[in-house]
Amino acid sequence: MRRLARPKPIVIILSVIALIALIAIGQYMRLFERGWFNLHTLWQPLSSEAIGLDQYRVDIEARVIDGLDDDVSALTYDPVRKSLFTVTNKNSELVELSLEGKILRRIPLIGFGDAEAVEFISADTYVITDEHLQRLIKIHLEQDTTFLDAADAEQMTLGVHMAGNKGFEGLAYDSVGKRLFVAKERDLMLIYEVHGFPHFNPEKSYAVHVINNPKRDAGMFVRDLSSLQYDERSGHLLALSDESRLILELDVDGRPISTMSLSKGRQGLQKTVPQAEGIAMDDDGTLYLVSEPNLFYVFKKPTPN
Repeated sequence: MRRLARPKPIVIILSVIALIALIAIGQYMRLFERGWFNLHTLWQPLSSEAIGLDQYRVDIEARVIDGLDDDVSALTYDPVRKSLFTVTNKNSELVELSLEGKILRRIPLIGFGDAEAVEFISADTYVITDEHLQRLIKIHLEQDTTFLDAADAEQMTLGVHMAGNKGFEGLAYDSVGKRLFVAKERDLMLIYEVHGFPHFNPEKSYAVHVINNPKRDAGMFVRDLSSLQYDERSGHLLALSDESRLILELDVDGRPISTMSLSKGRQGLQKTVPQAEGIAMDDDGTLYLVSEPNLFYVFKKPTPN
């Protein structure tokens, strides 16, 4: 009777190395936390206040924004103009888009550095970020505005977690609570709440208060943050991750409660969204998304029969 051959030491070593590598990759990609969340949602009923991102389906997929060759970064919805705004970060411009992804207007940006995000605040008023210098720049846009110069604008620098080159990538605004949410892309990945900027009442003293919660933000099982969107109706925040190809819905305590995948075969997508950079939501709950260098997407939630 032949004895069973003992596994060779080299096989055992290689197996251990492969297992360690798989665990390291899973940890790096936050796959374990994401898997646990997916498992948890199977028996956890979705809150009636939740947006329910998983129910959305693509309506316009990968439409090229004709006439725009530079990289788009971020997206915001203007409920007054009923249009969208994005910024380009090579030849810096503020670009107005229709809800179908057509260019309506282009405004050159002077002195804005690395413009990475734009957010609607109120009629004709927006905030643009300079990623690397961590500047928040308030702009005023009229119908006859032909260019915007940062030197003429109200601005502030946060100067937090300045190490590395991963700065501010996303903005969202709560018009009721007067809070500006600012996303730091990664290393550390954080969402700041800025109170007091932009400044509206010149009769009151200028006071800025910045809040962040690293422990809360560590619960986001994504690799980076590319864009934010605040939903006034639910009080929830949407966080877009390019590297994880995912949109998270965060409740009022910052906990993930629903997700939307941007991978092929999910949400009706024929192809994976290549490099998602900005999301926005209109008054009807329709989601808009831009992807570098110049692709446009629309997602809608099916209406119940």
